[in-house]
Amino acid sequence: MANKSESKPMMKGPAGRHSAMFGPKPKIEKGTFKRLFSYITKQYKVQFTFVVICIVISSITSVLGLVSLKTLIDEYITPLIGTENPDFTGLVSFVAKIGILFGIGIVTTYVYNRLMAIIAQSVLRDIRNEMFDKMQSLPIKYFDTHTHGEVMSYYTNDTDALRQMISQSLPNLISSSVTIVSTVISMIALSPILSLFTFAFSAFTILVTKTIASKSSKFFISQQKRSESLGILNGYVEEMINGQKVIKVFTHEDKTIEEFNKLNEKLNSDMYNANRFANSLMPIAANLGNLQYVSVAVVGSLIALSSGNPTAMVGTLVSFLNLTKSFSQPITQVMNQFNSIIMALAAAGRIFNMMDEKPELDEGYVTLVNAEINEKGEIKEVDSYTGKWAWKYLHHDGKLEYIELRGYIELKDVDFGYEPEKTILHDVSLYAKPGQKIAFVGATGAGKTTITNLINRFYEIEKGKIYYDGIDITKIKKDDLRHSLGMVLQDTNLFTGTIKENIKYGKADATDEEVIEAAKLANAHDFIERLPNGYDTMLTENGAQLSQGQRQLLSIARAAINNPPVMILDEATSSIDTRTEKIVQDGMDKLMNGRTVFVIAHRLSTVRNAKAIIVLEHGKIIERGEHDFLIEQKGQYYQLYTGAFELE
Repeated sequence: MANKSESKPMMKGPAGRHSAMFGPKPKIEKGTFKRLFSYITKQYKVQFTFVVICIVISSITSVLGLVSLKTLIDEYITPLIGTENPDFTGLVSFVAKIGILFGIGIVTTYVYNRLMAIIAQSVLRDIRNEMFDKMQSLPIKYFDTHTHGEVMSYYTNDTDALRQMISQSLPNLISSSVTIVSTVISMIALSPILSLFTFAFSAFTILVTKTIASKSSKFFISQQKRSESLGILNGYVEEMINGQKVIKVFTHEDKTIEEFNKLNEKLNSDMYNANRFANSLMPIAANLGNLQYVSVAVVGSLIALSSGNPTAMVGTLVSFLNLTKSFSQPITQVMNQFNSIIMALAAAGRIFNMMDEKPELDEGYVTLVNAEINEKGEIKEVDSYTGKWAWKYLHHDGKLEYIELRGYIELKDVDFGYEPEKTILHDVSLYAKPGQKIAFVGATGAGKTTITNLINRFYEIEKGKIYYDGIDITKIKKDDLRHSLGMVLQDTNLFTGTIKENIKYGKADATDEEVIEAAKLANAHDFIERLPNGYDTMLTENGAQLSQGQRQLLSIARAAINNPPVMILDEATSSIDTRTEKIVQDGMDKLMNGRTVFVIAHRLSTVRNAKAIIVLEHGKIIERGEHDFLIEQKGQYYQLYTGAFELE
């Protein structure tokens, strides 16, 4: 990855955090729900159809149970009042039927809840898989311009918001909709007059709850939106954890706490405002429902008394009052789920935005193949590993050509900038013949790492050409190009797993013998053997149990195991002590033997034997040549070498 000082795209870290935080609220894009819903309908259409059927049955049985109260009272209970020898056979039979009806509702409710939980987790699994697959295809630039906390929030907070919507909000919406429709039909059938009164009161309830929900929804969006609140807080915490030593060295604890408190207060403010309105929504709606219930009871009683036969209205009134509860409750549930849906759609929008990012383009068609080369220099493609490679170049005219992979790298008139308006490299031309060691020297921000990024095609050049064995690298498939390059970076990255697995990261199908050979080449074998479990020692947290030098030796072994013809060493010994440096340097010298090597030099003493030393300043080559020649010139390199043996 390029040096931050080389004017890469601005990362949304502490420096630019507040401008993003208090910017305009995002809008949920059209089609987000449809796209999210397609994950259910495409893969789990049968299961979801069964869920809908169960929801409909459950909702209808619930309403039918309430409607049956009229029949129960009017036809089975009222006639028995005052009877000397009442016959409860009919009553028991009818109650049993109601019990069966409610039993069906209970079973279907259990089934659809279980199914929705399975569907929700399956959909989230699919989305996470798709996100991770997409992430692997994104260019380095994407990760240079997005904080780790922001990216991680897609997998944690945003997917959790989707889970709540799919497993809870979606079935509640369907259930509430079916319940409302069936309840309305039943209420009108029982009493049109009471129905009109109930609908008018419900309209008032909806107006109140909608007003409260609209005020809270914008805070939920703010709480969850990208590069703000939770994502920013996560990114800041991760940044501070990684930088704990720096914080303590510079006694920055108080400033760090102050900054964290600001970000935490912003998140707290968003959550408080959202929950302040959302938590008041349910009690207000519930009390309005109770008020509606009482009002309907009063109006219904007055109608019954004025009818001249109040007894005949008892069953109707009891059923209607229960339907009133059944009518107001789903409306309240719908409004209560509103915020969860808004949160989920905002989260889905951020996830889909990441999925819609343009992948790393690769229009290359020249591939890397195992090869056998005879004494005449004739190249033959083979399937098995031979230790030799060739470029398989299928020309546009249909001619197939094999070019031996030798490691000849050439840059011609290259201009480049991480941002269009700011050029980092200016008219850079250089070459490295097979087996040559080329060193880049210059102050921080001179463009050293940028050149190696361009050779890897982490970024595309704006002007000029880069050739690899005479082939324009834009014609080489990126995977094959990078497969031919080995890299040892200043910042080592080890993964959770055994030492053996970490070394095999450079060649997945490597044998144990190849792992040991690579470790010996990197001078890592001895310290590995001294570990309790040797090559099977488990590493966690980027190999925290190892020293910096040991981690670097493992990264050298990882680069060596694939036997790449070209190596890039990015200040690989700058962060270790002099004694360890000698061990690491010996390992790198073995690794560099016979290979084309680009070295980014931090300590000038390590590049004296380079075939060519390239001195960069502000993205331009100002000097080049061997060590002795540059010393004789008494230019920039001479000043750096004689003034300080390290570049600051």
